[in-house]
Amino acid sequence: MHTMLDLRGRSLLTLNDFSAEELTGLLDLAAELKAAKREGREARRLEGKTIAVISDRDPTRTRPAFEIAAYDQGAHVTFIGPLDSDIGHRETIKDTARVLGRMFDAIEYRGLAESAADEFAAWSGVPVYNGLTDESHPTQILADLLTIREHVDKPLSEVAFCHLGDARRNMADTYLVGGAKLGMDVRLAAPRELWPAGAVVDAARGFAGHSGSRLTVTDDIDLAVRGCDVLITGAWLSARMPDDLCRERIEALRPYQVNAEMMRRSGNPDVKFMHRLPAFHNPDTELGREFQLKYGMNALEVTEEVFESEASIVFDEAENRLHTIKATIVATLGA
Repeated sequence: MHTMLDLRGRSLLTLNDFSAEELTGLLDLAAELKAAKREGREARRLEGKTIAVISDRDPTRTRPAFEIAAYDQGAHVTFIGPLDSDIGHRETIKDTARVLGRMFDAIEYRGLAESAADEFAAWSGVPVYNGLTDESHPTQILADLLTIREHVDKPLSEVAFCHLGDARRNMADTYLVGGAKLGMDVRLAAPRELWPAGAVVDAARGFAGHSGSRLTVTDDIDLAVRGCDVLITGAWLSARMPDDLCRERIEALRPYQVNAEMMRRSGNPDVKFMHRLPAFHNPDTELGREFQLKYGMNALEVTEEVFESEASIVFDEAENRLHTIKATIVATLGA
């Protein structure tokens, strides 16, 4: 292991709390751990450690990524799902955190409220990792940055990427902060009513002032995508959204769909496509068929043509969740 990175005892709640050097160090460590795993020479640095993985659902990527990362490094994991505890119902987060902090060396929390992750960190006495909240998704953006490093032959400070779609959610907010910290050319393309909160933009501009990052939030799609190395999107709809709002959201976001024409509008023949998944790119799922019947669209945020194209690096992106999560737990728990 060559990367010297000591974050022992630190929590990963948002990217705001890490310096550019620390974020770069995590990416370097993730790349080293990924290579070591593939070459069969991975050293176990977390023997005897225990990690609680708490989630408000049974996720497809976050849970396996934490579990495999821990197992690869010799740690043990206990999954605590929505039916496995009384967190916030019969027992406060503060009390739960103090109990789990005496049993586990670290806690991953995935849920709606950022404040819950913060409270676990404040009272558990062990590192807490934000696996996804309504306000931020730091482990995903680390995976995305690693993926960009692997597929775009430029330093991150010279990379331009654009997130298209709803820019008022956790993903867009975290892209702004992460990209600003690392000096990237960050564009968010969205209808004005779906732009990020002013406080988020102001914080990102503060980071950009130190890194030289270029930040653009616009509804001018051509301005946003022109010259980009990577186009990124995410789901337009959530399970909690009523039907009338779904229809309104689809109509607002339809011009921002990533299709073959959108990729051409970048002007870059080597432009890549990324999506954190799950993606609604065809009607081959129950929800996909429901959307097709309700809204007359075979795909929402990205078309099948782009999703299955050579430009699509979504599965490398998904795999890299494992490697950046592993880097995070090794850096914060390793000897």
